[in-house]
Amino acid sequence: MLFSNITYLNEKQELVSDAYVGVLNKRIHYISQSPPPEPGLYGREIVGRGSLLCPGFYNAHSHAAMALLRGYGENMNLQDWLFQRIFPFEDRLQPEDVYWATLLCSAEMLRFGIVSTTDMYMKGDAMARGFIDGGIKANFAVGTSCMDPEADYKALPQYRELLSLKEQYHMHDEGRIRTDLSLHAEYTSTEKLVRQAAEEAAKLGLPVHTHAAETAKEVAECRERRQGRSPIAYFRDCGLLDSPATLAHCVHINEEDMEILAEKGCTVASCPKSNLKLASGICPVPQLLSAGVNVALGTDSVASNNNLNFLEEMRFFSLLAKGIQGDPSLISPAQTLYAASRAGALSQGRGDCGQIAPGMRADLVLLSTKEAHWQPAHNLLNNLVYSGCGSDVLMTLVDGEIRYEQGEFPHLDIEKIYAQTESSRLRILGELAAATE
Repeated sequence: MLFSNITYLNEKQELVSDAYVGVLNKRIHYISQSPPPEPGLYGREIVGRGSLLCPGFYNAHSHAAMALLRGYGENMNLQDWLFQRIFPFEDRLQPEDVYWATLLCSAEMLRFGIVSTTDMYMKGDAMARGFIDGGIKANFAVGTSCMDPEADYKALPQYRELLSLKEQYHMHDEGRIRTDLSLHAEYTSTEKLVRQAAEEAAKLGLPVHTHAAETAKEVAECRERRQGRSPIAYFRDCGLLDSPATLAHCVHINEEDMEILAEKGCTVASCPKSNLKLASGICPVPQLLSAGVNVALGTDSVASNNNLNFLEEMRFFSLLAKGIQGDPSLISPAQTLYAASRAGALSQGRGDCGQIAPGMRADLVLLSTKEAHWQPAHNLLNNLVYSGCGSDVLMTLVDGEIRYEQGEFPHLDIEKIYAQTESSRLRILGELAAATE
């Protein structure tokens, strides 16, 4: 594929106009402001006037199969939301429910320019199949939790499942699908479990994905349990942060936590919309960036979001700190785009992704800039973050393959996905109703 006369964002988040970007064998093969010597080498040509080519977006924290719970639990605090609505529904999920919901979520991500996600959920084989068939990239993991102080990590079914998933799916399709090790959170595990999980992550060479410091209550109770330590300090002391780690939320953290995160090379997956909806608070992104922490952008699940419109997520990410901290200079559009693309790719161990540069994987998003809300175009990067809409996404490419184009998913039967997820929803609601009779 050849994009001609296109404006694109280079690896420095700088705009380059009237360029040619050629995609060949899953990678960006040619970039120049002169036409390629062999334009026919790239096949289809897309004339880029009136559009913007961006690096694909990386969702650093999701629970894809929770697509089935969109709109099911609303206007509740986190604990009530989990225990009264989410957990009872999830207890009735079957593997095929997870498969179809993961497909639905993959389609929604692709619709909004998301090319890859870091996902934590259950029924890992169904998750893997969903992401494989969904055409998206994924670092996926089965969230592990156990409060039995005598339990060994290796004796848990989640550990055996992890080994099986790693054997079957890790690095599938040239690394498009990868397996992470996930520990759900400090408050759903024991110290013995965390230490053993940390040892296994290092032994298996897998990244770690966990929740941390999402609510003030979580942090206060952790300090009571863990000799005054925060979740971040506790995870460090248990060795969990010795492997590449992505920590979702990190809303209630202090300077010591930030120093630990920077020292250990961790990624913080900030989920602004979910944190706002559940009234959890606001991640101190500017302070994290100043401390040298890799900050990426996540959506969390649609049950707490309620959509995967990544341009909307980017705008929240950029604006919140300005309003809360009273400084309009905080979090520039360039920093926002970096968090939405390259930072997320690095968090997944995908060093050849997240930028438009020769040799990089061709994970690309083409956006229309013709509509009124993009005019005038003083600076398209500013317009992207502050004016852009999810509906502006014209095309999403994953490893050079078109996975979404102007309302169509070439590799998916989207109507069948809608029908199957609706069937799952109705069955589970029926089971819940019967259980209360």
